[in-house]
Amino acid sequence: MKELDKLYDPSQVEDKTYEFWLDKNYFHAEADSKKEPYTIVIPPPNITGQLHMGHAMDNTLQDILIRTKRMQGYCALWVPGTDHASIATEAKIVAKMKEDGVTKADIGRDGFLERAWDWKKQYGGRIIEQLKKLGSSCDWEREAFTMDDKCSEAVLEVFCKLYEKGLIYRGERIINWCPNCCTSISDAEVEYEEQDGHFWHIRYPYADGSGYIEVATTRPETMLGDTAVAVNPDDERYKDVVGKMLKLPLTDREIPIIADDYVEMDFGTGMVKITPAHDPNDFEVGLRHNLEIIKTLTDDAHMTADCGKYAGMDRYAARKAMLKDLEEGGYLVRTEDYKHNVGTCYRCGTTVEPMVSKQWFVKMEPLAKPAIEAVREQKVKFVPERFDKTYYHWMENIKDWCISRQLWWGHRIPAYYCADCGEVVVSKTAVHTCPKCGGAMRQDEDTLDTWFSSALWPFSTLGWPDENAQDFKYFFPTSTLVTGYDIIFFWVARMIFSSLEHTGEVPFDTVLIHGLVRDAQGRKMSKSLGNGIDPLEVIAEYGADALRFTLVTGSTPGNDTRYSEEKVKSSRNFANKLWNAARFVMMNLRDGMETGLPEELDLSDRWVLSSLNSVIKEVTENIENYDLGLAAQKVYDFIWDVYCDWYIEIAKLRLNSGDEKQADNARRVLVYVLSEALKLLHPFMPFITEEIYRALPGSGESIMVSDWPVYREELHFAQDEEGFTNLVALIKAIRAVRAEMGVHPAKKTRLFIETKHADDFNKGEAYLSKFAFANEITIGAAFEGDAAGNVQVVTDAARAFIPMMELVDKEKELARLNKELAGCEKDIAALSGKLNNPGFVAKAPVAVVEGERVKLAKAEDKKKKVLESIEALS
Repeated sequence: MKELDKLYDPSQVEDKTYEFWLDKNYFHAEADSKKEPYTIVIPPPNITGQLHMGHAMDNTLQDILIRTKRMQGYCALWVPGTDHASIATEAKIVAKMKEDGVTKADIGRDGFLERAWDWKKQYGGRIIEQLKKLGSSCDWEREAFTMDDKCSEAVLEVFCKLYEKGLIYRGERIINWCPNCCTSISDAEVEYEEQDGHFWHIRYPYADGSGYIEVATTRPETMLGDTAVAVNPDDERYKDVVGKMLKLPLTDREIPIIADDYVEMDFGTGMVKITPAHDPNDFEVGLRHNLEIIKTLTDDAHMTADCGKYAGMDRYAARKAMLKDLEEGGYLVRTEDYKHNVGTCYRCGTTVEPMVSKQWFVKMEPLAKPAIEAVREQKVKFVPERFDKTYYHWMENIKDWCISRQLWWGHRIPAYYCADCGEVVVSKTAVHTCPKCGGAMRQDEDTLDTWFSSALWPFSTLGWPDENAQDFKYFFPTSTLVTGYDIIFFWVARMIFSSLEHTGEVPFDTVLIHGLVRDAQGRKMSKSLGNGIDPLEVIAEYGADALRFTLVTGSTPGNDTRYSEEKVKSSRNFANKLWNAARFVMMNLRDGMETGLPEELDLSDRWVLSSLNSVIKEVTENIENYDLGLAAQKVYDFIWDVYCDWYIEIAKLRLNSGDEKQADNARRVLVYVLSEALKLLHPFMPFITEEIYRALPGSGESIMVSDWPVYREELHFAQDEEGFTNLVALIKAIRAVRAEMGVHPAKKTRLFIETKHADDFNKGEAYLSKFAFANEITIGAAFEGDAAGNVQVVTDAARAFIPMMELVDKEKELARLNKELAGCEKDIAALSGKLNNPGFVAKAPVAVVEGERVKLAKAEDKKKKVLESIEALS
């Protein structure tokens, strides 16, 4: 029998335990027809740095699910991997090159990609090691990367199939352009923030000199690209001016006034300048009216060569210069303060420019419809359900997806162009010779949006497009996706429509949404606030188990959670409490003793076993319903309160009784309950539970491959559980009153218990004597003595009278009872308010409503007893 060290040191346990799991290959899963598969694919972290607290939360939740399912007998597979994150990674590499005095142009595409793969090797490998430090039980033999061979094959297959079906096309459209990253970004990658701005009201003179019209703009630097001014065709004010020509200020160009339904008559003057190259709505108007498209901005947001005196100027410098010239020329009417939402790049925060550009797009409407139906039909369920609204909103208003990026790091678009005849060929294999004219062909310079490959992750990692691949046939569709609410449209929606289109199946049946990890003040963790916490530093100081338990306890699906060092310390203290309890149990065991439950159980045994049985049932249901925070709290409460604080203390009576049979019975129950409790705790705190479990007599080779505890009807002792719980509650209340009054534990007193549950309290007389410090106990239905000479302790099930008024101040006792009365009244008010709320009664589950009614009845009964006690003292 292994002896546990005196103190629990995570640094001495966690690394060696993880190596033990790896050596035993416990994380690896192979298709097994005798088992039901359960699959999770990791949301692949970017190879741009290191894990943050959000990653720690995300992966802890996944590990809890996968470890539970593994113990429940499923063939549980957790596929790990990383994402190449094209924009973010390229930006990091370019920044590092700048420090070294090197540019992309200096080293060329091949040289840059060589550096990028070196980056992936360094930082991608570091992230994997961090995941291992956290205790993640991923199948590392199946580690994937969005640009590895199998994922790249899937990307080529999907691109070519969609192109052949006409769902991928190349064309000039308005896209979101980031002047800092110098690439297009999709609508989902634009973050909107409210900024202070201005409306500049500008005069546009009629070309014939007959007067002028007035328009307003928030971006005067784009006005050089105006090719029309539009009015609503139903606007009576402007019926006569449609078709007239205007002189575009600061230029020698003339532009027409056109009529289009796009214009809102009651907004501003009802006249809108049309800049097709720099506004998505204007672009559509331009197509309808065959307007010229004139770009005024370069890729890095400087004015183009066609912009005359402003050519080469930064967009904001040009704005300032143009406003000055407009004012001097008499064109600027007035400036109006204006708050508006401005689109920014989600990666770098730069204000994006809507800009016409030739890009590759995916037609979204045909793909979105079946994906919307899949959620409506509950083929994919969101937990919590409310997040399906976020999904519907985005999918029902989706625009064609711009998938090309002007970057070098990423999947290069498999399109080839003939310089001689302009032929375009899309192919999974390289094309060097034009099939039409025999000329030389060159591949498209652009790469695909990162999310294009990430959208295929649940099936590309399992062997698709080889639909006969064993992993794909057995493990797909996957089971649960765990992710944050911030990437529902970035990633979740794209996986659903991609999977339906290419495999005919949904990619997973459930999406478990978690919130952000915020700091103790509720603020989002960020570099700018300096409040970010490195999970590895927390693990180094407190251990991975403490961090994991901190992140999950108190969390609820879909809601943000707060991190604080105090919570981690509390989790560390819980680990120490469990360790010390296990050491006590093991120090009291006999070599060669029998394991398993004894035939003869006393009242305390039946109480702890029935309590454990209830917790097993509830925790299992909580995990099945993804209430992981609630499950963790229930395991914590059972281990700390029921097992450590009470059952171990109670068991000491038999361990020290001299009756070896009774002592052995207590030992066997102690070991059994500890072993089962460790199994319940294992998914949440895998390291300490493994270390203790393997030291216990009768345990298997690892808790990881032990059977998950199951509810056993023969261990359901409802009456004994309730009765002993009432007994413990009274003992706690008596001890609390004695402590409050400063009565020394050595001082024994007589005790009269007034209760309707006399049998329960009679069975526990020995425990009352020991733990309530009583030397004489009387139990009855009513107290018939003089209440004035007694301190009274009230619980839901009993009232205790303790004749020790000589030891306390009567006024203090009255003050204590009045404080207890106030507590009762507060509980009654809260419960009554809830039960009198028609919304709560109508919407809450029947069991919950009934539970609240039971609480109210108990609170009212307790109040009655407290009032009687106050009256007696008075």
